[in-house]
Amino acid sequence: QVQLVESGGGLVQAGGSLRLSCAASGSIFSINAMGWYRQAPGKQREFVASISWSSANTYYTDSVKGRFTISRDNVKNTVYLQMNSLKPEDTAVYYCAAKRGAYYVKEGYRYWGQGTQVTVSS
Repeated sequence: QVQLVESGGGLVQAGGSLRLSCAASGSIFSINAMGWYRQAPGKQREFVASISWSSANTYYTDSVKGRFTISRDNVKNTVYLQMNSLKPEDTAVYYCAAKRGAYYVKEGYRYWGQGTQVTVSS
């Protein structure tokens, strides 16, 4: 089992920045990829970004490319999502996820955090 705990959400004005953190614990050795998803009110959960636990290769959805950066700290067992140039449409609950599979495949995440709210005001 893998436990994931997100932090760092909050309220920010459009154009601002936030950094989300996701601390992983438990059977870390079983993880190959970690990702971030988000779910806005009335919408389905969507993929945001992912990272390979070993190589740190990354994968982003088009709408966040150039604005968001995913990174990981293997010593702290933590994944980060640095979000810059935030827009009101980025408002959502952001979830951290982990899986054994490839980072470049959006689906198949087995472990999920509880989510953290990000609200971007216009």
